[in-house]
Amino acid sequence: MDRLRTECPWDAKQTHASLAPYLLEETYEALEALENDDLAALREELGDVLLQVLFHARVASERTDGTGFTIDDVSDGIAGKLVRRHPHVFSDVAVSGADEVKQNWDTIKAAERQAVSGMRASALDGVPFAQPALALAAQLQRRAARAGVPADLADLASDPPGDTGDTGDTGDTGDTGDTGDTGDAFSQIGAQLFALVARAREAGHDPELALRAAARTYRDRVLAWEQAR
Repeated sequence: MDRLRTECPWDAKQTHASLAPYLLEETYEALEALENDDLAALREELGDVLLQVLFHARVASERTDGTGFTIDDVSDGIAGKLVRRHPHVFSDVAVSGADEVKQNWDTIKAAERQAVSGMRASALDGVPFAQPALALAAQLQRRAARAGVPADLADLASDPPGDTGDTGDTGDTGDTGDTGDTGDAFSQIGAQLFALVARAREAGHDPELALRAAARTYRDRVLAWEQAR
């Protein structure tokens, strides 16, 4: 990586921002290998993910403003975090099972955030809103459930979120049969999708993976239809 950064014109000009799409792309390719149960491909794709970590750390190491870090700093950071958040392994805390491990993890994480910010931590702190909407809804609900938030707060269908004015695609939506306010319809659809995420979680399924599985089923049906023509 050091040689590429100094001897390859393409690698030399990359920044954190320019590399960001590759971090996401390589992660999705690793996920696809998992879904296909292709362990050889998984090994290769994990290497590509690791390359992104190494690349970002190498770029960061070049900064001289006090914000730089190296791959060793990254490794030390995650090792320290794992030790702090596993006191049942590295200290004398006793746990009854995996559920209590998760609870302890969240409690320790909240305390760490509060110590840094000085403000009361929220169960939703650190949830990245840049992730796909379905995954975002699932993560918000999981965090809230572990924090003891009442489950009925996830029922947005009876009181959908207000119209933000941003409905995404402004093109032709086709004949939906809905002659009411489009903003209200948009809110209702979002609320119904959010409720479906809650149903999937309650059934013990990951909604993101469930939708991806449905997408693969649909793909197979389309391919079969095309081949039968």
